[in-house]
Amino acid sequence: MHQKIGPSNGLLRVLVDSGGCSGFQYKFEVVSAPSPNDIIVEREGVRVLLDESSVDFLKGATLDYEEELIRTGFRISSNPVAEKGCSCGSSFAVKLD
Repeated sequence: MHQKIGPSNGLLRVLVDSGGCSGFQYKFEVVSAPSPNDIIVEREGVRVLLDESSVDFLKGATLDYEEELIRTGFRISSNPVAEKGCSCGSSFAVKLD
């Protein structure tokens, strides 16, 4: 069952955590309020929360919502920090300069 996110029932938090098949993974959570250390990013009237430790991993990334036969939900479709991703769409490796 999917939960609709709207102004009355929560905010979307996007974070990066260690794990997944490529070293790092994207996580999406619906929360009722921002944490004190959250960074709020707003584009075209949409607000998304980022935790401080995830910001550097998400700079320049594109957040999309897609509805497909096999999967419906949020995903990061483009991330300049990611070197490669996994077919699962939620795991990535970081580019090393």
